[in-house]
Amino acid sequence: MTAPIHDRITIEPDKMDGQPCIRGLRFPVVTVLRMVAGGMSIDDIIDEHPDLQPDDIPAALSYAAEALAEHYYPLRPPA
Repeated sequence: MTAPIHDRITIEPDKMDGQPCIRGLRFPVVTVLRMVAGGMSIDDIIDEHPDLQPDDIPAALSYAAEALAEHYYPLRPPA
């Protein structure tokens, strides 16, 4: 890969409350994550949202993985 995959992820303070979005669209990364977590394939997502491109989905997943790696989220034992 020559260009960072996150070239497809934009953060604009005046758009979608600054949420990370796909290519400047009003389509948050978290929405892609929820669709993938719900079992949708890349083809399903593109069919339902034709403004997205196939490379947007792995970019969103990669961005989310790196964002989570930046923070430590300790698990609390059950009360």
